Amino acid sequence: MGQVNTVRGPIDAGALGATLMHEHVFVRSPEVAANWPTGWDRAAQVAKAVERLSELKAAGIDTIVDLTVVGLGRDIEPVQEVAAQVDLNIVVATGLYTYNELPHYFDYRSAPFSSSGVDRLDEFFLHDIENGISGSGVRPGILKCATDKPGLTAGVERILRAVARVHRHTGLPISTHTHTRTRRGLDQQRVFTEEGVDLSRVVIGHSGDSTDLDYLGELLHAGSTLGMDRFGVDAYCPTEKRIETVARLCDHGWSDAMVLSHDAGCHLDWFEDDLLQAQPNWNFLHISRDVLPAMRERGVSEDHIHAMLVDTPRRILDHGPGY
Repeated sequence: MGQVNTVRGPIDAGALGATLMHEHVFVRSPEVAANWPTGWDRAAQVAKAVERLSELKAAGIDTIVDLTVVGLGRDIEPVQEVAAQVDLNIVVATGLYTYNELPHYFDYRSAPFSSSGVDRLDEFFLHDIENGISGSGVRPGILKCATDKPGLTAGVERILRAVARVHRHTGLPISTHTHTRTRRGLDQQRVFTEEGVDLSRVVIGHSGDSTDLDYLGELLHAGSTLGMDRFGVDAYCPTEKRIETVARLCDHGWSDAMVLSHDAGCHLDWFEDDLLQAQPNWNFLHISRDVLPAMRERGVSEDHIHAMLVDTPRRILDHGPGY
């Protein structure tokens, strides 16, 4: 068994414990906040995050994977402040989040234009992994990319292929954002396969938004893990349907190919407070307090739950010695 990079440094993979594989600490719009009065108060938000993650630890969760990358307002310093005050592991990511095209910065920094012959995306992702994020020394433990309704635009495909190349070079796993109604997970698997990715190290995110067992079965049979990771976002799929989908897949022997999460955050400036209040179950404690008891009532065994919360996250995140 190898190690996993966390905000406080590498730990043995066996020490991860119960792990939520798709969460956020802070999702922000830093260019907006730097120019207009958005109300961001770093000290207050760090204190709130410490309170919420301490509650999560008390509810039995030992580790979260924070998939906040560039494009979602990644800022490692306040996350470090939080991590120093909570008895909970935080694994962070590198990658770039967009549904459409890349920031203009990258337009003429692809391999054909680069003097090094390497896409600047590869260089930046590797810089995070090899040197730490933003001079902090914090190394990511996972790679992140996204494909949504617009599909494989030129920018999105370029990110996917860069993430795939860096995965092959470093062995770090990949976690994605997808749009289930357009079955974007299949597009991701095709690109990753073309790039030689080990699909068993890929979490196809937001798969829990779907109740289409045919689609989910295709992803599973190709070898990926399903991110059942938006518990509480009832606007996309009600909790009851999410639980029933997980239970049915457990009945068919797939508990070792699913992970659980909320895709929640301590601070998400994309949404006004009243919109967040319209999703009352969208919080870090929903799985521990509501979802797991309901799964047990549905017949999901403790072995299945342990697989989804402990064994499978450990398998995915364990990248051995080195990176």
